[in-house]
Formats: sequence, structure tokens, C-alpha cells
Amino acid sequence: MASRWRTKSVEQSIADTDEPSTRLRKDLTWWDLTVFGVSVVIGAGIFTITASTAGSLTGPAISISFIIAAIACGLAALCYAEFASTLPVAGSAYTFSYATFGEFIAWVIGWDLILEFAVAAAVVAKGWSSYLGTVFGFGGGTLSIGGFEVDWGALLIVAVVTLLLARGTKLSAEVSLVITVIKVAVVLLVVVVGAFYIKPQNYSPFIPPAETGTGGSGADQSLFSLITGATGSHFGWYGVLAGASIVFFAFIGFDIVATTAEETKNPQRDVPRGILGSLGIVTVLYVAVAIVLSGMVSYRELRGSDGHSANLATAFAANGVHWAAKVISVGALAGLTTVVIVLMLGQTRVLFAMSRDGLMPRRLARTSPQGTPVRITVIVGVLVAIAATIFPMGKLEEMVNIGTLFAFVLVSAGVIVLRRTRPDLPRGFRTPLVPVLPIAAIAACGWLMLNLTGLTWIRFLIWMAIGLVVYALYGRRHSVLGQRESAATR
Repeated sequence: MASRWRTKSVEQSIADTDEPSTRLRKDLTWWDLTVFGVSVVIGAGIFTITASTAGSLTGPAISISFIIAAIACGLAALCYAEFASTLPVAGSAYTFSYATFGEFIAWVIGWDLILEFAVAAAVVAKGWSSYLGTVFGFGGGTLSIGGFEVDWGALLIVAVVTLLLARGTKLSAEVSLVITVIKVAVVLLVVVVGAFYIKPQNYSPFIPPAETGTGGSGADQSLFSLITGATGSHFGWYGVLAGASIVFFAFIGFDIVATTAEETKNPQRDVPRGILGSLGIVTVLYVAVAIVLSGMVSYRELRGSDGHSANLATAFAANGVHWAAKVISVGALAGLTTVVIVLMLGQTRVLFAMSRDGLMPRRLARTSPQGTPVRITVIVGVLVAIAATIFPMGKLEEMVNIGTLFAFVLVSAGVIVLRRTRPDLPRGFRTPLVPVLPIAAIAACGWLMLNLTGLTWIRFLIWMAIGLVVYALYGRRHSVLGQRESAATR
């Protein structure tokens, strides 16, 4: 039992990065990390869920939902910045947990991150496919084969991204920079052009009265409204809170910056800059877009028959600005490309770290002469392609949210633990107001988790149960740290 709680020291984790067969190449600067952060965060939320959430859950108060989500992310970001500057090793929350809570919790969070990044990449790849049809004037990148809907557009983008990542992280950063410039320009276009079409009456009522009998009932309503006996979480303050938990998906990505710490030239200085800089930029842009969007059209016009069909282009088309709608679709297509790139990058780095520690097959951690984990990159590409091409995504973005929030809770708690157990460690960045700020981060993330649906919690617990079985049958037996300890006691 004690073996499950063995911790991997910070010194050992850093020493393992010099192993020749699994060494990653150090190419990245703070600018590359900021680009990665902005490129992955802006896209999924702005172009696919902002309008639909306003139409189905929050109304014009969507901007409040974004602010609530941004505060939770900001608190967690400060904790990530300290950890990444102290322990600049691939794996992000997985590696941080191994150094503080032990192998078992590290496995749990690693298994959680596998779910987070894989599902997020698949969801965004399907969004990319949908915009592909919008840009080129056809129904979307799907094809019916033998009664199955095959999303060839999602398959195309995942295949291209897999090839790009296999060539090297620096190349991926350069491609992301070009596409991110296009994407940010489109977001600014939305704010500037859309501001001319704001109608003050669209902000009233700012928080629409709560609705009942609209589908948000039973296990499909937020856990918080379920616990407190509310009849649903559509509109009203329950809707605003539930909306914050949904638009949280729009902020996912800044934590991926931490997974590239091992590939950064000066991680103690540059990783905190990349994390905090990218989060600050996207928060300003998100709130601005939310305010403009909800002022351009009534939230009722953003509510399709299924509650999830509207997007940013819908608001411009409703005002007759069809050229802007087309530009937005092009920007979304470009933007979602970089999101898939960075999500899959994060997925490969977490699996790489777990494989290097023996919790996944060690041979997967071998790197190419260019310092890239090609084997893992190909495996991740194949799995994401299968998920995005064949399986319907539905509400799986909520699965991404609960996985990410769980990781944030552990990282925030880990800062408190490591301050107590290893106060001597050099820290390139120190989270202010410890332990108050990390506790606030834990509370904020826990609050958002409560506002996800009961069904999402059920799915999450099932996935974690599967992970425990895999750890018991494989990870615990093949742990490199465990083998080292056994050899030392002989």
C-alpha cells in the first residue's frame, strides 16, 4: 500500500530529463509559449460555444459567466506558474502531483489529463470540420458510409496536425504563430465591427428569468441545482453559474503551456510569463466579444432548435453583415487548427512523462534524433482521429471541463504541500498569498465542478474507475520509481 504514495523527488524528475533516449529538445522561448497559450485558448470557446451558451443558459449575462470562469482560471494559473518554474519537466499536473502527492495521485491525474486532452482535441476537430463546410459552401466534412456518419474533415485535420507535431515542437510553434495572428485579427474584427450593431434593448433582461421544463432536469441539470432542489439550470442565476462552467471550456489550454516546460530554454522565467500572459490576453478578448455578441442580437435568436446551433457568424448574419460572417468562419477554421495542434501536443507530453516513469510502456517514451516522441505522437493521432471521425461528441465538452478542473484543484493543493515539504527549492515564480490564494483556487474550481451536470459526473467517475484498474494491473507493477526502490533495498 505504501508504494502507492511514493513520491518522485524534484531532483530525480529533473535528472530524468537528461536521459539520452528520452531527451526532449529545448527550443522554446516565452514568446513561443505565449503563442501556444493564445492559439489554443482562442478558438474552441469564441467560435463554437459562446453564442450557444448565451442562447440556452445565460442570456446577455454571458459576460458574467466568462468573468467567473476567468477568475477561477487566474487563481489556478498562478499556482501552475510556481510549479512549472520549480519543476520544469514535461507532464504538467501529472509531474507536479508525482512530486507532492505520490504515484497513485499522479496516475489519477495523468489518466484524467488523457481524457481531457483527447476528448478536447476530438471535439475541436469536429468543430473544424463543421466550419470547413461553412467556408467552402457545403454541408460539412461528413460522409455516410454503411449507415455510419464518418467525419472526414476531422480526420483530415488530425492527420495534418499529427504529421506536423512529429516533425518537431518548434515547427509547430512557428505554424501556430502565423495562424494565431489571423485568429486574433478576426476576434478584433468581431469586436470593432460588431460594436456598430449593438442595440441596448438586447441587454434587457440582462439575466433572463429562470425557465423550467426546457430539458435541464434530472441528471442533465447542474449538480448544484440538483443538490439545492432547483427545477433546472436554464437562465436565472443558476443559468449564469452553469454557463460559467460551460464557457470554462473556452479557457482550457493555458495549462498546456506547462507541459512544454522541459522544451523551454529558460523555463524558470519564461513558463510563468507564457501562462499568465496568454490568460490575460484571452480574458480581455473573451469578455469584449461576449458583450458585443449579446448586444448585437437578442439571446432568443441564438437559441436553435437543439439549443446548440448558433455561433458568432449567426449574430452578424442576423444583422445583414454577411461578409463579416464569412470572415469569421475563415478565422474560426484557422483558429481551431491551432487549438487541435496544442491540445494534441499537451496529450503527447503527458503520455510521454507517464511512459518515461514506466506507468505506461517505457518504449513509447523514446524520442527521435530530432528530440520528438514520434511513437506517442502517432498513437495519439490515431486515437483522436478515431474518436473525432466516428463518435458523436454531444456534450462531451463538459467531460473536458470536469477533467481540467480536477487537475487545477490538485495543482493548487500541491503548491501548499510543496511549500511545506520543500521550502528550500528554488522557485522562479512564487504564488502570492499562500495558502490563501491556492485555497481560493480550489474553492473556485470546486464550485465550477458543482455546476456541471450530474451526467457528466457519472461519466467522469466511470472513466476514473477504469483508470484505477489499469494502474493496478500495469502501472504499479512497471513503475520505474518502484523498481529503483526495490533495487535499493536488495
